[in-house]
Amino acid sequence: MSTVTDAVADRGDPSRGGGRRRPATHASGSGGGSRRGRGIRGNEAVAGWLFVLPVVVILGIFLLLPIVMAFWVSLTGWEGQGSPFKSGVPFVGGDNYVRLFTEDGLARRDFMTSIRNNGYYVLIVVPLQTALALALALIVNHRMLRGKGFFRTAFYFPSVTSSVAISVVFLFMFANSGAVNGILSVFGIEGPAWFSDSRGLIHLVLGGLGVDSPPHALNDGGPLGLTWWEWFSGPSVAMCAIMALVIWTTSGTFMLMFLAALQNVPVSLEEASELDGATRWQRFRYVTLPLIKPTMFLVVTLGLIGTWQVFDQIYVMSQGNPAKTTLTPAFLSYRTAFKDFEYGRGAAISFVLFLIIIAMTLIQRYVMRDRDEKRGFFGRRRS
Repeated sequence: MSTVTDAVADRGDPSRGGGRRRPATHASGSGGGSRRGRGIRGNEAVAGWLFVLPVVVILGIFLLLPIVMAFWVSLTGWEGQGSPFKSGVPFVGGDNYVRLFTEDGLARRDFMTSIRNNGYYVLIVVPLQTALALALALIVNHRMLRGKGFFRTAFYFPSVTSSVAISVVFLFMFANSGAVNGILSVFGIEGPAWFSDSRGLIHLVLGGLGVDSPPHALNDGGPLGLTWWEWFSGPSVAMCAIMALVIWTTSGTFMLMFLAALQNVPVSLEEASELDGATRWQRFRYVTLPLIKPTMFLVVTLGLIGTWQVFDQIYVMSQGNPAKTTLTPAFLSYRTAFKDFEYGRGAAISFVLFLIIIAMTLIQRYVMRDRDEKRGFFGRRRS
């Protein structure tokens, strides 16, 4: 016992040779370093790179190289004739990007209109689909629910159905004489012309209150080529129909993610909180939500990416009509490149959309960070 006490005292007393001990070094400095990478595990790094080399080559050829080529196209005035890498293709630099933000004209107006439409789309779809997915997950995860397999399949089925087929079905449902307007007529409500009325929801509400013409202050000017009245128009009824379709089809996938997270919540914690007198809402607010926060971050991130990239529903149901109120950046990029044959500007729109998605993801990461950890904007811990 005295030996252990003396050893502890020696480590803590600098006068007795305590404190930190330097690690033992080899007598020959070069000999130890030459042996470090040898042995039966010395070639694992080389073998690992050989195993992943085919995947790296495939991703480089079919993913990274096309991105670099598309970025080069965005810096040119290529119109689809021949190869964009020939010497005769005009190099315009950043003019395609400048036209989208600063140069007055149809190009900037269409792009800003698509940003406005997609902005309303994101603000409505992401919260609703996340809330609906979480609610469905809580329902199918309830211990007293019977037929869980049936309900899980039923809720998930729209997510695995062809988006084109569902879009066609919704197109017939929201027709002027479709099922939706027929149900509304039962309650004495005259349904709108879903894909013909170009007015936004806010304009419709103001019209019902007697405000049919915009105030002079809102119609006189505005940022980025659109008036304030146009920025604050709200989503059109056609865009609302597309939103209903997307929320219904995507909630099933996110429900499975939430369900997996809920099943990993320890039952002991819920029972302990129940014994402490916590209500059902308090258990959900202070026990369940903090434990599924990583899944919440994943769902919101995937929702942001998917809503900014919406294309197939727009292509099938509206083609950007009526009056470009369903025009989105992804569809505008396609139309500009493959219909107007302005491939440089179409590629520029796609890269601006990519930067928007990155910025929104970083902002969401900053907002949903842990409050008790002092981290920077990119998630690094501050000293």
